[in-house]
Amino acid sequence: MHDNSLMGFDTPLTIRSGAWDLDTVERFLHETAIPLRIASNGRKFPLVQSQWFLYVNSALWCCAQADSVLAQRLRNDPNCAFEVSGDLPPYMGVRGTGQASLHPREAARILPLLIDRYLGDEPSTLADWLLSRLDVEVAIKISDLAVTSWDYSARMTVPAPKAPADGRE
Repeated sequence: MHDNSLMGFDTPLTIRSGAWDLDTVERFLHETAIPLRIASNGRKFPLVQSQWFLYVNSALWCCAQADSVLAQRLRNDPNCAFEVSGDLPPYMGVRGTGQASLHPREAARILPLLIDRYLGDEPSTLADWLLSRLDVEVAIKISDLAVTSWDYSARMTVPAPKAPADGRE
């Protein structure tokens, strides 16, 4: 598969269905700093893993070790699925499918951005450790996104208690 996005031809995100329009989906992906869950295909079963991500130019970016199970699976079959959603109510999020491509040279650009997004700019032993392995990292780009969104905020919001009809509290 030829990755046209490297030549500046990014494929826009496609909305399949859901509660949100394109602007809301993109804002959610830009602003939500929780790991995405990515499903990759194996010989017998899919595998779901959590990954830090960035949303840039209609694509999701992650990093993993070049010899990781995730990278190996995506090398063999670039079809993948993902979900970005929190665990606490009100439940909302984005899930979809895409095509993964591996970019070893981009890891040096993407990994520091992921560290800043998820750990902040304070010195961290985890950040130092991750950056020390940069030579074995690969950036993963998930493009050709087709997504569905959901937002149960309206039905999960607890209404404020009403005052008694006689005015007493």
